[in-house]
Amino acid sequence: QVQLVESGGGLVQPGGSLRLSCAASGFSLADYAIGWFRQAPGKEREGISCSSDSDGSTYYADSVKGRFTISRDNAKNTVYLQMNSLKPEDTAVYYCAARGGCLSNSKYDYWGQGTQVTVSS
Repeated sequence: QVQLVESGGGLVQPGGSLRLSCAASGFSLADYAIGWFRQAPGKEREGISCSSDSDGSTYYADSVKGRFTISRDNAKNTVYLQMNSLKPEDTAVYYCAARGGCLSNSKYDYWGQGTQVTVSS
């Protein structure tokens, strides 16, 4: 099957860390830009990070810049989102998705199922 499977979500205290994983099957993530998104209850989906398929560039939304890091392990066909210094406002369902490039306006071809991140004391 062609799919993205996320893992690594859970409950963490403010100031803590989590690492989310997005594993691909049926296609190679090396050929795609990978974006991370999140959606909190009552809010619109927010794009928070992207990893380029070509030149290794990475991009971050202001809301997560300096705290989150996107990375790839192409040998494992997996992308990661390291989340540090987590805040309650980071609570959301997190999704990964794949498309032709970070700076492209094309639609995302593949989406993960989402994983819940809850930041609470």
